[in-house]
Amino acid sequence: MNGIMIQGTSSGSGKSFIVTGLCRLLSDMGIRVCPFKSQNMSSNSTFTSDGLEIASAQYTQAQAARLIPGTFMNPILLKPRHEQSSEVILNGRKFADTTAGYRDFTQTTGIAAVREALAHIAANFDAVIIEGAGSPAEVNLNSWEIVNMRIAREADVPVILVADVDRGGSLAAVVGTLELLGSDRERVKGIIYNMFRGDISLFADAVRWTENYTGVKVLGVVPFVKGANLPEEDSLIRRGAENYGRHEISDTPAALDDSFDSIARVLSASLDIPQILRLIRREDTTLQPQ
Repeated sequence: MNGIMIQGTSSGSGKSFIVTGLCRLLSDMGIRVCPFKSQNMSSNSTFTSDGLEIASAQYTQAQAARLIPGTFMNPILLKPRHEQSSEVILNGRKFADTTAGYRDFTQTTGIAAVREALAHIAANFDAVIIEGAGSPAEVNLNSWEIVNMRIAREADVPVILVADVDRGGSLAAVVGTLELLGSDRERVKGIIYNMFRGDISLFADAVRWTENYTGVKVLGVVPFVKGANLPEEDSLIRRGAENYGRHEISDTPAALDDSFDSIARVLSASLDIPQILRLIRREDTTLQPQ
């Protein structure tokens, strides 16, 4: 299918922010684009117009894409209840509480729901922007995860890797992630450095080094954007920073729409959008540094 997957070197790298901005930017171009996250773990959820529950992040991304939110955009929602337990919402309705059998669920009922959602998107939209979760380099999860590289393979889309410069160690995070991906490394066709503070020209040497060392093109460096009026996955908000740069849902549709436009402008100015479009349209699957 036509599309890309946005994965991160860690939780909180800004995947939701990038997906939201790309949804609005592509919608502005007349592309019928659909956001998708197969499995989201968050207590922040919203009900669709037909009374079904999905993660607030995907609900907001649908709004950015000028779509009516639907459960096919987030077929599995895990709502934390205790330290070792979560409520499983499947296609908008409570399915179960997680137990030791959740691994079996992912490989049976879970992946079936994901495939059904992807088939619906492929049949009804021009492109999909898929969001991963956490990091794709968690090797202990590779055999049963259904939210990162497994989904990139199911949808057969290229991956763009996002790293958070603000937290530090972003170059090491990019290199380490790529090293741990095994054969899936070939699916990574671009890198985005996110949340950069200050003079972006000072990061030029880091961009050149990244491309020379990894052989993967850096598609842009996105500045730190404070108060973008987007919902956070509450489990990913950094401890000690809850009130700094935290994104919240705007009170009015007009203000929220302005936020989408603002984010789209930031991405348009920061990223190599023509290259991203070539990846989405499957016109360039061998992207190399220039």
